[in-house]
Amino acid sequence: MSDIAKVGVIGCGLMGAGIAEVSARAGKEVLVVEADADRAEAGRQRLQASLERAETRGKIASAADVIDRIRVVTDLEEVADRDLVVEAIIEAERPKCELFARLDQIVTSPDAILASNTSSIPIMKLAVSTARPTHVLGVHFFNPVPVLSLVELVPSLLTAPEVTERARSFVQDDLGKRAIDCQDRAGFVVNALLIPFVLSAIRMLESGFASAEDIDEGLVRGAAHPQGPLALADLIGLDTTKAIADSLYQEFKEPLYTAPPLLQRMVDAGLLGRKTGRGFFTYG
Repeated sequence: MSDIAKVGVIGCGLMGAGIAEVSARAGKEVLVVEADADRAEAGRQRLQASLERAETRGKIASAADVIDRIRVVTDLEEVADRDLVVEAIIEAERPKCELFARLDQIVTSPDAILASNTSSIPIMKLAVSTARPTHVLGVHFFNPVPVLSLVELVPSLLTAPEVTERARSFVQDDLGKRAIDCQDRAGFVVNALLIPFVLSAIRMLESGFASAEDIDEGLVRGAAHPQGPLALADLIGLDTTKAIADSLYQEFKEPLYTAPPLLQRMVDAGLLGRKTGRGFFTYG
């Protein structure tokens, strides 16, 4: 087991709630911070619903026991005593860097790990926002966190090797997930491969080459994918998909990472996928 007993999670959206849940299920004392009371309450309800489903399916013995290990608050200062803090806020560089600068001032233990769940932003940019870059790294989970077993570990050039190994122990020994090592490059391993594939499907739809239904049906039935690329984009969130594509293009300047105009228009229109009820498909 790792030496991490107290976990902080910043953000209680889909990813933050999932990280909080798996940490509490592993016996950790979990503190989740949200921006305001309404979001905190929504986060509590999200956690409660997910844990009750897990209990119904026999994945855990008692949802109530796990919930007892989680507190959702609105005061960032309360993470001061954490051994590990995982940032899971909006996928945008500036607010993440600002948050890491604040965490650096708040978290008291010099051995505490400050981690980001970013899917595309270079970890170095977050690390140098602090005075402890040796203790900053990426710990990238995948949605839905309680179901998917992969975590990408992304040290920057300044991350201490022992910090990466402590994070690996937490992920593998405590959470029971599989960690893979990634270089600190935009997109890491999975999204550097996945996002060009998703963008290619969007371009195919945009060009009129095939319908959304036929594109996804083709990949599910013809290539044994569990879901099609357009449904996957809806699950990721079209705003997040575009943010990752933009980050990849900014770093590598390769055309395959360019967000198609259709994706940009859908984001502008607020058609973001499952979380808004409509993307390439309609949900409700």
